[in-house]
Amino acid sequence: MEKKQISFELSIFENIGELSQSEQKLLQAAEQARENAYAPYSRFNVGAALLLENGEIVIGSNQENASYPSGLCAERVAVFQAGARFPGVAIKILVISVSSKDHVVVEPAAPCGNCRQSIMEYEQNQKSPISIILKAEKGPIYKCNSMADILPLAFNSSFLGDS
Repeated sequence: MEKKQISFELSIFENIGELSQSEQKLLQAAEQARENAYAPYSRFNVGAALLLENGEIVIGSNQENASYPSGLCAERVAVFQAGARFPGVAIKILVISVSSKDHVVVEPAAPCGNCRQSIMEYEQNQKSPISIILKAEKGPIYKCNSMADILPLAFNSSFLGDS
């Protein structure tokens, strides 16, 4: 038997001033998008902002529905919108900002499994990493270098045969 340890580097920033100017601008866009979330059931607002290779910023917010599986997470709203509006343009950075109507969120929230898989496929297709920045209402800011970091052993099209 062979054992391997899978790990990744996570940068933790104490405040927004430690981020680059472009990352700060992107975080502000994600926070504004978060304010437009439609989350009457979970009362958990999520905003996402993407920086594309062409300099465009694309936003998304979570959109819930009384038929729970019909809703869509902020990350996928932004990623799918980028894919529809700017096909073939690489995503450089994804920023996710979260808050709750019921309590102060002090720990960044990472993408759910469905979002990780969707973002991972974009990363694999563009053959370049997507940096992920995560922030709650208060507390530290997390940054990792690639979706592959937080989704090791990812499922991809190679499992489906000729790709």
